[in-house]
Amino acid sequence: MTKETTTSSTSEPLEIEYLIVGTGPAGASLACFLAYHGLKGLMINSAPSTADTPRAHITNMAALECLRDIGLEEELMRIGNAEGAMQHTRWCYSLAGEEFARVYSWGSDPRRKGDYELASPCLPIDLPQTLLEPALVRYATQHGFNARFNTSFVEFTEDDSGRILSTLYDEVLKQHYTVRSKYLFGADGARSRIMKQLQIPLISKPGKGVAINVLVKADLSNLIKHRMGNLHFILQPDRPHSLFGWLCIARMVKPWHEWMFILFPHQQSWNLSPSNDEYVGHIRSLIGDSSIDVTILGVSQWNINEIVAERYSMKNVFCLGDAVHRHPPMNGLGSNTCVQDAYNLAWKIAYVEKELAGPELLHSYSNERQPVGFSIVTRANEAFGHQMKVWEVLGFMTEDMEERKKGMQELGQSTLAGAARRKAFKAAIEMTRHEFHGLGIEMGEHYISSCIYTDDEIDNTPSESPNTSNRVLQYLPSTIPGRRLPHVWLDTACPKGMISTHDLAGKGAFCLFTGHGGDSWKNAVEIVKNKLYIPINAFSIGFRQDWEDVYMEWGRLRGVEESGCVLVRPDRFVGWRCNEVLETEEACIEKLEKVMSALLKR
Repeated sequence: MTKETTTSSTSEPLEIEYLIVGTGPAGASLACFLAYHGLKGLMINSAPSTADTPRAHITNMAALECLRDIGLEEELMRIGNAEGAMQHTRWCYSLAGEEFARVYSWGSDPRRKGDYELASPCLPIDLPQTLLEPALVRYATQHGFNARFNTSFVEFTEDDSGRILSTLYDEVLKQHYTVRSKYLFGADGARSRIMKQLQIPLISKPGKGVAINVLVKADLSNLIKHRMGNLHFILQPDRPHSLFGWLCIARMVKPWHEWMFILFPHQQSWNLSPSNDEYVGHIRSLIGDSSIDVTILGVSQWNINEIVAERYSMKNVFCLGDAVHRHPPMNGLGSNTCVQDAYNLAWKIAYVEKELAGPELLHSYSNERQPVGFSIVTRANEAFGHQMKVWEVLGFMTEDMEERKKGMQELGQSTLAGAARRKAFKAAIEMTRHEFHGLGIEMGEHYISSCIYTDDEIDNTPSESPNTSNRVLQYLPSTIPGRRLPHVWLDTACPKGMISTHDLAGKGAFCLFTGHGGDSWKNAVEIVKNKLYIPINAFSIGFRQDWEDVYMEWGRLRGVEESGCVLVRPDRFVGWRCNEVLETEEACIEKLEKVMSALLKR
């Protein structure tokens, strides 16, 4: 036991089926998704409440699609900031001062808006973790999951029946107690005790130091009108650099009176402990207006990591979120990947528990999500390197203030050296577009596992390595098995209102899409779902079919003939497709039953 001030443990274990350690974006969203499937359990957090600092804030379309599936999107869009705040990323002398450069961000670029609108029924939103977590916990607790705060995870063992005995510690009662569960989910963050006990190897590269989040109250509404942006990189070459704040990124938390200043200390000064007055003085200089009141609301420190676990699970212990992938917040991939980990895992747990699938289905969780984790860790660190390149081009990384001033002055000079520096600066800024318009890395996951059926593909070899970060900017929607279901707007022949293919799929069920000549597939669905007791919906898309292909996008993207079919899993990833209808209805039934049995390990 790790706690010293304790009373004796309670004697009888608390019996539950599902124990989630952590109520952050990973743990709380997993509780939401499990609860949506009708499963009840317990989630715990050693802290007294949900997040008290707004660490993550960008919620991308891929994550919102998952939350849309359970009806949470509307509430999140209401409490977040979708308009204006995400329009730009800026590099400036101070928040009140001169600007060096700006780029469009998160779909705001006129040249990219169409890409974002075609990619998803959702829109990206700025949603601080302090607002996201309470919404998730509230949904989970209202739908059958209990939550206990001030409760620490200590260790787990396995009893003779294979159930998991977890020792927990109640920080209020100063008492240990035991929970016996069928499953244990480790969503307990970068210092995961569960991952440590599992001793799963980590793929790790050297860290890049630490950063300090300083949350402040400061009304900057008078400054922001012409400086609208989500992130502000503040560069002050002519000022002595504070050792605890060598570099800085400022971001809005609540418009426009709450801000996060992310400070990057000098590499030899990571252990400094500045006073509040020192923080206030430095932040006032970064704001550039000494008349503005600044109040420190909180200070926290985090490591700049490049770490991913080799696998995410062992027996009935499953880990997700920061417990298995740790990286800087560039590209806004952190909490979004946490939500998607949970979405992938939840339906598989539900199907196994409801005896709709064999236990082997659970092996696909790690096989599918670990490569995604590897790719986002790689991409986030690449993006951090791109930001460093901007600072280097400006001569900002040198400790010599005169050299820094010279580099910045040179940027505006009509000389060969000035032209060369401007060219390098422009090129460095251009590379940051991979961070702020990385639609491909956000939406383009490709699962390869035994839960994806590819036997009917003409070429079973992917055209590129899945989940690599080389295709960062562009998302290419496709029905290739293992890809996300393409979003397409549909309507009825007598229009009643648009609906996305994503809204027809999901909801805990498989979904088969076909078209003209594909009635045999729809009939096969009725036979197979009754025979296997699997929830499967079927829809025909096309002229005067169940749904009209209003903009003819589905015909362009479906990847099969009109009579063919596309089978979508409950997590709205394509599980299988067939190019055209088979010779007989019996053949369609036999084929669909074979595919479903293969996907669900039955």
